[in-house]
Amino acid sequence: MFHVERLSPPVENRFVMELLTLLRKDRFSAMAWWEFLKCSWQMSSQTARENPSLLRSWQRMTSAISLLSLAILLLTLTLEGSTAALRLFSGLVFFIVWQQSDLFWHLGLNRRELESPLYPRLGIAIYLTWFRALAASFLLARLIGGLPTSSTLALLVFLIGVATDILDGQLARRTHTTSRLGQIGDGETDFSLYLALTLILIQNGVLPIWLGLLMLARFILPLIAALASYFLLTRAIRFGSTIPGKLAGLFQTLYFLLILAPMQFAPLLRPLQLPLLILTVLCLLLAPLAQLIANLRPTRA
Repeated sequence: MFHVERLSPPVENRFVMELLTLLRKDRFSAMAWWEFLKCSWQMSSQTARENPSLLRSWQRMTSAISLLSLAILLLTLTLEGSTAALRLFSGLVFFIVWQQSDLFWHLGLNRRELESPLYPRLGIAIYLTWFRALAASFLLARLIGGLPTSSTLALLVFLIGVATDILDGQLARRTHTTSRLGQIGDGETDFSLYLALTLILIQNGVLPIWLGLLMLARFILPLIAALASYFLLTRAIRFGSTIPGKLAGLFQTLYFLLILAPMQFAPLLRPLQLPLLILTVLCLLLAPLAQLIANLRPTRA
């Protein structure tokens, strides 16, 4: 969830805003995009060079993710055969490369606030967030590869996602390593995981299309607002949350767990399905309104 921030940005953030301003002036041309991406990558590379311990931490993270990805491919080969492993391979590699490149690109945000010094390494909370991103990449790769995903497999991956989602924030606060990188990574990872799971549930005929689109709107609308804020208004954003948004996330998670539960629990859980669905839909509708009200409030100077 996003709020427009009008505070005076630090040097690094002003540099990004200047790039965005030039991008607008050049009407988002191909050459302007190339210059924007090139300068952004140069800034990220400079951050890595000036912080060797942080770079080594990113390399260790990339190695761990790569080994886990290889284990996933070998497990798929063993359980589903070579054809399934090959169909999974390209999508999984693409998402892992994107995931780790995105982490490298945003290493400059591995700090508590924009004015604070960088943490020297990626904390355990960041690791948990990126492990959840790997789970989302696995589901997305199955979708792209045309592989069916059973409710049992979807439930297992989702439980991993829920567990890491709970733990990463708790550990970040307890170890005093909360960071803007963690906030951004958490939002991106949640979007990817819920996108993949929602599409799988629609594909399996478990979730109605209208409900799936409503659930995805919880993530897509803030994303559109963030992109418009950066690229059209050239303003920084800050992350926040609202009570309806938090409740929407809670009820949506519980609803997914309910409809993915094994069949033997169906008689016990079926009476809860309709009330939980009503609460989920109600909060999903209220969350954008609450976010709009929060954004319209004047920001403290």
